[in-house]
Amino acid sequence: MPQNKQNTPGSQDHREPAFLILGKLRRAHGVQGEIPLEVYTELLELLAPNSVVYVGENHQPITIEKRRWKKPLLLLKFKGINDRETASGLTNELLYVHPSQLPSLPDGEFYYHEMLGLSVYDEEDTYLGILTEILGTGANDVFLILSDSGEEILIPDIEEMVISIDLDQGRMVVAKMDWYGEGA
Repeated sequence: MPQNKQNTPGSQDHREPAFLILGKLRRAHGVQGEIPLEVYTELLELLAPNSVVYVGENHQPITIEKRRWKKPLLLLKFKGINDRETASGLTNELLYVHPSQLPSLPDGEFYYHEMLGLSVYDEEDTYLGILTEILGTGANDVFLILSDSGEEILIPDIEEMVISIDLDQGRMVVAKMDWYGEGA
């Protein structure tokens, strides 16, 4: 999920993953090499024909030849895979993309994976902890901050709470909340 961004995707720093998961391949479909993908991403342009993606733990590059929906799965046909037996060899493998392949976001927006590991401070410059997880709740996402004492602090991802994010400095500033625990 995109959020506020201050740099471009693909920059290599301690928060940058080597690969991002797009989905999980299921059992081969038909006899012409198609295989369904359980899609984990909203960025379907990454799964367009002629896109290079990476399969399995070894991240083997493979090119998508064509795609079509068979709801709720996306049927993929890869170049060079033309039979059920070969496609079956990909069953249950994860499909990945390199972060440099992500579409650019407008200024002031960024991807969640870029935020993990940020040091979080309140507006009075009190250190709260490290952003360790982003929880999807439906109404809005929630940032899970882990303090040095092991306390978990939950900060809603709403405009009133998130004052600034600076990826270059590795820092997020949030509004001060009166209900922080005594350890924060």
